[in-house]
Amino acid sequence: MMKNSFLLLVVFCTLISFACKSKTEVAAVQNVPLISDSLAKIIKIDTVKNEYIEDVLSLSGEVSYDDNKVIKIFPNASGQVVSVNVTLGDKVRKGQTLAVIKSADVAGDYADLSTVTTDASIAEKEYKNAEQLYKSGISSEKDFNQAKLEYDKALNAVKKVQMQIEINGGGKTRAGGAYIITAPRDGFIVDKNINAGGFIRNDNSQNLFTISDMQDVWVLANVFETDIPKIKDGQPAQVATLAYPGKVFYGKVDQLNTVLDPLSKAMKIKIVLPNVNLLLKPQMFTNIILAHQESQQALEIPTEAIISDNGKNYVVVYHDKYHIKAQEINTLKIEGAKTYIQSGLQAGDLVISKNQILLYNSLVEE
Repeated sequence: MMKNSFLLLVVFCTLISFACKSKTEVAAVQNVPLISDSLAKIIKIDTVKNEYIEDVLSLSGEVSYDDNKVIKIFPNASGQVVSVNVTLGDKVRKGQTLAVIKSADVAGDYADLSTVTTDASIAEKEYKNAEQLYKSGISSEKDFNQAKLEYDKALNAVKKVQMQIEINGGGKTRAGGAYIITAPRDGFIVDKNINAGGFIRNDNSQNLFTISDMQDVWVLANVFETDIPKIKDGQPAQVATLAYPGKVFYGKVDQLNTVLDPLSKAMKIKIVLPNVNLLLKPQMFTNIILAHQESQQALEIPTEAIISDNGKNYVVVYHDKYHIKAQEINTLKIEGAKTYIQSGLQAGDLVISKNQILLYNSLVEE
């Protein structure tokens, strides 16, 4: 009897020892973090927030130069274009020759200048001669004053013709009848309406060149009637181009037209944005995204945090490095980088939005 009792005691102690050992091993496993230090460096954690839902409006547009920051160069006189030294898109410096025009008007001005200069020289001699005669008492004061008046008139005639030449050629004229068109500022040729051999008439109202510094540009877009209430002056805009995939330019709505285009029945808007590194060129096609805030609120997470698996959407919810879980969610609306959640999460929850697929796969396998 004592022998059996001893055996039972040994078995009981052995079971207790095994149980304690197993419990210790499980605890040790539970203390192993699911997110290692190296993995923690490559993941990103975002907080679930209750935000107003954004309605994104997509438009197409075209880049144009800022019409408020350009200089348009018009002809000062009629004539024939001898040469054009720049082409569309060229960068020019202030004072650089853009074109040379041979003009009968300028030639006539120089002929007039020669005539009035000669008349002024003659009038000066007569004035000086009359002055000597008056001082000698030979001629009367009336004759002296008349000679002085004629000399002053001759000088004024010279100044008048010189001013006419200055107006016609901007100070860049030649006696042969040509005047030089120069750039009044640094910038780029964004519009050109002149070619060598062409003739410029006096009644020509079209500018020859347009120069812009291209530091700021416009993007012009059409908005249809149904979307007009979604557009506000000063509204932020994101602009993308075919030339630079993945690059986004940021601007804002600057002007809303008060009338609709009679043909397209659309309202034209203007978006102003800085031209970083002068990448945007006139006539470039653009895609425009405008965000309009609705009155309804919903839980918002980054779109990149969502994992689609077997027709369902999941996120990896983070509590701490020891506790994470895969959580199924129902989405309400996806707008670009933002997704609005209908169910599955609560405000303040933490979700992993970068490289979460590494953790999700291990959670699913378990």
